[in-house]
Amino acid sequence: MKELSLIREELDQIDQKIVELYQQRMELAKDVAEYKIANCKMILDKEREQQKLNSLKKLAVNEFNEKGITELFEQIMSASRKLQYQIVAQRGEKVRLPFQMVDKLWDDSTRVVFQGAKGAYSQIAMEEFFTKEVDSFSVDTFRQAMCALEEGSADYAVLPIENSTAGIVSEIYDLLVEFENYIVGEQVVKIEHCLLGLPEAEMEDIDVVYSHPQSLMQSAAFLEKQPWQQISLLNNAFAAQKVQEDKKKNQAAIASEKAGQLYGLKVLEKGVNQAENNCTRFIVVAGRKIFRKQADKISLCFEIPHKSGSLYHILSHFIYNDLNMTKIESRPIPERSFEYRFFIDFDGNLEYSAVRNALRGLREETTNLKILGNY
Repeated sequence: MKELSLIREELDQIDQKIVELYQQRMELAKDVAEYKIANCKMILDKEREQQKLNSLKKLAVNEFNEKGITELFEQIMSASRKLQYQIVAQRGEKVRLPFQMVDKLWDDSTRVVFQGAKGAYSQIAMEEFFTKEVDSFSVDTFRQAMCALEEGSADYAVLPIENSTAGIVSEIYDLLVEFENYIVGEQVVKIEHCLLGLPEAEMEDIDVVYSHPQSLMQSAAFLEKQPWQQISLLNNAFAAQKVQEDKKKNQAAIASEKAGQLYGLKVLEKGVNQAENNCTRFIVVAGRKIFRKQADKISLCFEIPHKSGSLYHILSHFIYNDLNMTKIESRPIPERSFEYRFFIDFDGNLEYSAVRNALRGLREETTNLKILGNY
């Protein structure tokens, strides 16, 4: 048996040769980039890469090495492409991004739509992002809000996209793909649900409670102690409105304290949601591709081949360009069983060269890439 120190010496010698050969290969990759630029060819050549991998695998002496060689050369080819993307950028070939930078988002003529009724958390988010005086109106559903942007009856829509305890609002993700509307801002609102009833009602009178499904879920610990019927509605503010309109002492709503004030309801119990730090992130969506100069977050979505390693290779574009990815979600693609569309948030601005380099690689190596917004 060889001494470990001697084995390590041999490994060091081999590793040094590997590094030297890798650097020689990357020099050739530069020549490949120059040729592709001169001949207007795409950096990614899937057919050539697959042919190369197939021929290299045949050189392996066993199945284990075959897999290792495949993984190794997939990484080498990935690094080669990233170097080529950088060379393309250095030659002045810019990524075309049809987004326009603006100094400000709104003025006195701006109109904003939110989902729900007066007193909804969406209205609170809207007033915190814009002002209480902004010209606004409400609609019943998220889809109607998106349609309002599309038809031009609103300039912006305020929609919930994520709750700190209940997770994402999946419908919003799907609508961002379906509609040509784009995120231009976000607002985080602290959520404190209250149990609201008629002024003459007491806790012992209640046997029915209305609210949005997520709010009922967020208040599950409180509601489990009560033998009440739970009925879901489209929005918390609708629940408060219903209690006010029905004028029945046995009905209560879980909604914001502001909704209670607007509809003349009494707070029977404050803070019925179990998480004290419960927050909802709202997005501000526009019907135009615009972003502010100080924007520092980008959201996008894409599809990739349904095979091992696809997502791994795509995420490497963020690593090579020193971009901080802050979130990743997936949603099923309706027309393709058990295949998924990925949604990613990362730090950056569309004017940054690192962002443009990453987007160049993502465009070539994904399908249906869509920049959802820079905000």
